[in-house]
Parts: sequence; structure tokens; C-alpha cells
Amino acid sequence: MDDELVSVRYLVDDVEAAIAFYTAHLGFSLRMSAAPAFADVTRGRLRLLLSGPLSSAGRAMPDGAVPCAGGWNRIHLIFDDLAAEVERLRAAGVPFRNDVISGPGGQQVLIQDPAGNLIELFQPTEQPPGT
Repeated sequence: MDDELVSVRYLVDDVEAAIAFYTAHLGFSLRMSAAPAFADVTRGRLRLLLSGPLSSAGRAMPDGAVPCAGGWNRIHLIFDDLAAEVERLRAAGVPFRNDVISGPGGQQVLIQDPAGNLIELFQPTEQPPGT
């Protein structure tokens, strides 16, 4: 089904701070909140599940390992004007992990949510017509 949401779960330290970050800075809409344990935000077909320490996703594993936020996996958001987004987000005090880098497919930069989860902002290279 083309209209289904694609769901990704991020562990966060503070669900309310995560809701504020994603809705204020990245254009997500709050779908449901059970803060301080859990929230569900969407942007287009992306459903981002924000799971705090009190959620079932935050519970310790049988071996004692405790799930935590951060890491290098990330959601990937596409923008038409990356430079303008970088300027807007820097002005808002959003933390950046690196500077904009260019590659064969386009430009990208990494920002961090309040729990340290990464978000890749990406602007694809324009392809000449007929390629």
C-alpha cells in the first residue's frame, strides 16, 4: 500500500524535548503523545516513534544491557535548499555533528536531536535531463 507510514523508532532521554525538537525544527506533526514514556510524530510518510526510558523499548534486556539513544543509524530527510536549512537550524541553536560535505550524489550534513540521535539533511545533486 502506497499510503502506509514507514516507522522508525528512536530512543530518547526526554520525550517532551524530542517532540519539541522534531515539530519545531524539522516539520514533524505530533500524532500521539503518552509523555513521558512515548510519542509518535510524522513527516510525510515517515512515522517516528520517540521512546523514552519509561517505554517498553527502554527496558533492560535479559543480559542486563539497557537500550540507549544515539549511535550512527539515522533518518534521512531531503531538502531542496540545504544551505538555507543549515542557516535556519544554526540560528535556532540546533547542534550539528559536522559541516556540510559533498559527494557524488549530493550534499549532506548531520544534526543531533536532544538525545544525540542523528538526522541526515540531504540535498541531491541535480541530474541533467535524460540521465
